[in-house]
Amino acid sequence: MKRVPWLCLTLAACLALVGCAPAPVAAPQELVVVTSFYPIYVLTLNVTRGVPGVTVRNMAAPQAGCLHEYQLLPGDMQTLAQAGVFIINGAGMESFLDRTRAMYPDLPVIEAARDIPLLHGNPHVWVDPLGAAAQVRAIAAGLADVDPSHAADYEANGEAYAARLEALCADMRAKLADVTHRDIVTFHEAFPYFARALDLRVVAVIEREPGSEPTPLELVETVRAVREAGATALFAEPQYASDAAAIIARETGARVYTLDPVVTGPLEPDAYERAMERNLAALQEALR
Repeated sequence: MKRVPWLCLTLAACLALVGCAPAPVAAPQELVVVTSFYPIYVLTLNVTRGVPGVTVRNMAAPQAGCLHEYQLLPGDMQTLAQAGVFIINGAGMESFLDRTRAMYPDLPVIEAARDIPLLHGNPHVWVDPLGAAAQVRAIAAGLADVDPSHAADYEANGEAYAARLEALCADMRAKLADVTHRDIVTFHEAFPYFARALDLRVVAVIEREPGSEPTPLELVETVRAVREAGATALFAEPQYASDAAAIIARETGARVYTLDPVVTGPLEPDAYERAMERNLAALQEALR
């Protein structure tokens, strides 16, 4: 009987083992979700919470505030180059959007405010909890289209979070139902949706654009509007210093409080709700 060389037997055994071994399982592909700035980041965190393989990264630093004149930085470009989808507020907030689309033509973009009716073209819809809830549902639907394998997760998360925001708004309205004054003066044009949701009236705005101090004539007009309305509260924002608010307060006797448009803050899922609770407390004290 002819002997088979041991090397051949060993090789045959190895080939048999390889043939019977299960095929390697591919690692799940990570979806990098990039958001344009802080409020959209917080809303998106809630929509993607617990969804496997999804990472959310924010582009503009949380201290950037609103994106009226924001310019893209080299780090932003690196972040966008890794993105599988880019989620923005829309409604004209991201002035750099055309440049982004030109540089990354294949990058899916979800505009959270796309189907929300705007007040005079104002993009600050997230400052109203009801507007934020509508944006959450738009983000969930957009992510479900981009990543259909997790569509049910996005939709369930989005609906649960949107319901919490709607309940938050109802609670705020109820707790402000009996306030004595409903006229307010805000720091800049961030609060028309917020005021409408809570049945308040913005009678004057201190700075049309944050960082641009009002002219002497604008100050005189604001002081007149405050006096005519009998407004007792001026609302600055935690992101900006405003000498103008102090001047108006001195001239009218109104007091200065703080309202947060939620454009900066901790990178935590409940940050929006905590900010709105602080806003409620400020309104209850200021408008009693």
